[in-house]
Amino acid sequence: MASLSGTGKGLEIGIGTLILAPAVAAVVRPVAKAAIKAGMVVYERGREAVTEMGEVVEDLVAEAKTELEEERSMVVGEAAEAEEESTSGKETPLESNSQ
Repeated sequence: MASLSGTGKGLEIGIGTLILAPAVAAVVRPVAKAAIKAGMVVYERGREAVTEMGEVVEDLVAEAKTELEEERSMVVGEAAEAEEESTSGKETPLESNSQ
């Protein structure tokens, strides 16, 4: 067998690439497309999960605000009742018996 020079090897590689490229492309293209589709599905599911998590957080914040408002109104109401009792002229049972 004759030894090929650098140019001959390059020519062989070029011709081999031209012959094999369509076959390789036929195999690689569907695999690449499947990988892209899988990535798109994962991305969409991730977006849905983030959106759902955001809704849960919004609900929790709304519930916490409502509870805080209820607690504040109870504290204010109790303070107002205590102040009213201390400043009103109501007689206690002990004061009414001593008269």
